[in-house]
Amino acid sequence: MTDLDYLNHAEKALAAIELACDRINDASDADIDNQRTGGMITLTFGNHSQIIINLQKPLQEIWMAARSGGFHYKLVNGQWLDTKTGDELFAALTQSATDQAGQAVVFSY
Repeated sequence: MTDLDYLNHAEKALAAIELACDRINDASDADIDNQRTGGMITLTFGNHSQIIINLQKPLQEIWMAARSGGFHYKLVNGQWLDTKTGDELFAALTQSATDQAGQAVVFSY
């Protein structure tokens, strides 16, 4: 994959995360604050815990840091999959955000 292809796919994923936060905040009282700086999004929850998602351009990966740990995702057949477990980024983000928000939230691509 070229660097441009990676950036296009990665930017779509970050945009989907931002849109999901807006949708979650409109539909619930989860109150997820999302701040984007370049290729990094910081999600802050009501309990002040955070999830950080950022682009790793040299490796063509997306990294996520949450209470549950740090994870690296690579694009495989149109899905961002964990390089160790094969878990999908948005499913893992949903689980981590649900844990940290204290209520069910759903992130989708």
